[in-house]
Order: sequence, then structure tokens, then C-alpha cells
Amino acid sequence: MKRNIFSVQFYVRRTKVNRSGESPIMVSLNVNGDREMFAAKLSVKPDIWDANSGRAIGRTAAINELNSRLTDIQMLLKRHFYDIEQQQGYATAEQVKNAYMGITAKQESLMPVYREFLEETKKMIGIKKSQKTYDKYERCYRRVVEFMKKKYNSTDIPLRELKPKFLTDFEVFLTTDYGCCQNTTYKFLQLFRMVILKAQRDGVNFPDPYLNFTMKKEKVDRGYLNEEEVIKIATKPITLQRLDQVRDVFIFACYTGLAYADIATLRADNIQKMFDGKEWIITHRQKTKTNVNVPLLPMARKILNKYQGHLKDDEILPVLSNQKMNAYLKEIAEICGIEKNLTFHLARHTFATTMTLGKGVPIESVSKMLGHTNIQTTQIYARITNEKISHDMENLAKNLGNLDF
Repeated sequence: MKRNIFSVQFYVRRTKVNRSGESPIMVSLNVNGDREMFAAKLSVKPDIWDANSGRAIGRTAAINELNSRLTDIQMLLKRHFYDIEQQQGYATAEQVKNAYMGITAKQESLMPVYREFLEETKKMIGIKKSQKTYDKYERCYRRVVEFMKKKYNSTDIPLRELKPKFLTDFEVFLTTDYGCCQNTTYKFLQLFRMVILKAQRDGVNFPDPYLNFTMKKEKVDRGYLNEEEVIKIATKPITLQRLDQVRDVFIFACYTGLAYADIATLRADNIQKMFDGKEWIITHRQKTKTNVNVPLLPMARKILNKYQGHLKDDEILPVLSNQKMNAYLKEIAEICGIEKNLTFHLARHTFATTMTLGKGVPIESVSKMLGHTNIQTTQIYARITNEKISHDMENLAKNLGNLDF
């Protein structure tokens, strides 16, 4: 069988010059007389371009980097040529170009798979996924798009070209360009991993870039309020209505352990009398769809009574947006002399640590009330405080009694 002839040449489109005085570099791909021309997505000043060698003239770091990238393009095109020829016995210039640009087939390049993943996730909102989860995936998508444009001057990449270095470079991009801390970067890499897993489930055969890549997560001591701080916030006279309402919703969360999304959707029919004749909150977590049943403590009931009959659409609490709540909580912390970083999610940690575990409630019960599917998750929220240790040892001392030797 006659073998295909392959060649790659670079030339400068001198008729087009940008504001920096540079012209785009074009690729001329020849496979057995079949020619395709497309942009290399690189540019150079025409007066330092050598048409014979198809490279820039000079020894500066920038020129060396440019010439190196042109060589990489040439080698990548050649690799695609050999792969296609080996798979089907022949190759065309269009096939090689499409393979290089990541559009050989929809499922064989990253971004079409990513967009399909987002579409599938969006359809599952309200069924198995929340809007918040979708927003995280979509945000990660935008970061990946920005990263590839900056690092590789490209809008897509073949899945088979994804290497651990891609992940390392993405990690550096998130840290430097967006100032992400280690755990936020870790989360982005986790989200991106879901797209890679989808491609693998779809039957696309390519090396897993995560196989030789280690994701690192820092252990963080999540904050919480002690009982004195909770009481200080709950009893502080506050005249501004917006701050007073935010304070009430925050304290309600401290006594119920409900997350922001769950309190925002709470309605009157979620408060029910149960087998013990007492009121319980009967709902489910927006995040995991797990059932959550929490006895309504007197302080939480007192807050509900304050707003009973004063809200619309069957609402039972004046819940603002999460962003506004967190902003106003910073003001409340200053008013109350609380030096900790007061966020709405801190209430959930306070419920786990101070209101329940610190009072002797077994961690199994705390886990159930928080709606966790794994008790290890509860252990992240709940800490053993010094007060709890002191109380437990005091009880132990009483049980042991005085031993005479």
C-alpha cells in the first residue's frame, strides 16, 4: 500500500498586523498532496521571521520559547498523522488537522465532553443535583477555559494529550491568577476530575492524567462559637432591622444545625408534632437529598414566634441571600465584639460542637440531625472541646469514687 507523505511548514501572514506589530503564524499541512492551512495561534514580528527555516531569528528567551512551541506543534501533528495512519491505513490532511485541534470526534476532545457534562448536570437540577452544585461545575469550566487560553493559547485539547503537567499548570494558574488557597484549588481539581471520569465512562480511551498526579488538601480547623459567644450575639440589642433579622436567622441555625439552603426553603409545614408530642423540623438537605429531622429547641421556637404572621408566601424566617447574610454577619461580629470570622456556615459547626456534642449528645445522633451520610463528615464539623473533656472527667471521677490504698 502506498504510504502517505507528510510535511509541515510555517509561514507568516504579513498582510495582517496587530497593534504590537506582530503578524499571525500559519500552518501549512501537507498529506500526500492534500493541503490544509490554519492558524498556529502564535504571532511574530515579520522582520525577525526566516521564511526558509520557518522559524524566528534570534536567541532571546521569547524567541526560543516561540520556536520551541512551533516544534511542538510540528511534532504533535506528526504524532496524529502516525496514529490515524496506523488506525485506518491512511490519513488525510483534514483528519490530521482536526485531530490536532481536538475535533476528530466530539467525545475525543476535552471541551465538547465538558459542555456535555454541564448539560447533563443541568438537567439533573432538582432531581439529583442542586443549582449550587451546577454553579460550581460551571465556574470550574470557566476557569479551565481561561487557563487554556492563557497557558496554551488554545480553546480545546485532545483528551489523549491531557497529561499530569496539565493539572499541575492548572493548579499553578488557580493559585497565582485567582489567589485560590490550597483547599479551594483541591476542590477545583476534584470538580475537573468528574469530567475526566465521564469521558472514561463514555468509552474514550486515553491515559488518565490523574493517575500520576497527587492532589493535596490541607487540614483546616473549622471555626465554631462557644456558648458564651452565642448568648452574646443572641442577647445584644440591635436597632437596625436588617441586622436584627440576620442575627435571628443565624441563631436559629445555631440551634438547629440547618445549612443556609435548607433554612431558605423552610416553610410552616416543615414544623410538625412527632411521636413524643413535641415539635420537630422535618425536611431534607438540598445538597444531599437526605432526610433531616431535628427537635425544635425552645430558642429556635422563640425566633419562629417572633416572625409568625409577619412574612409572605408561607415563609417562616426572613432569609436574605447568602452573600448578604455573610456581609451583615461581619457587622454583627463587630457590634458584639466577636473576633472570629463570622459566616453563616459557622452556625452549623456551632450546633455540632457547642450545642450538641459539647452537651453530651452522641455523635451518631448529631450526624443524623445534620443529615450526613457518613459519620466521618460529622467528625470534621464536631470537635471535642476542653469543657467537654472536663465535664466527662468530672463524671468519671464521681463514678470511680474515692479509692483507699
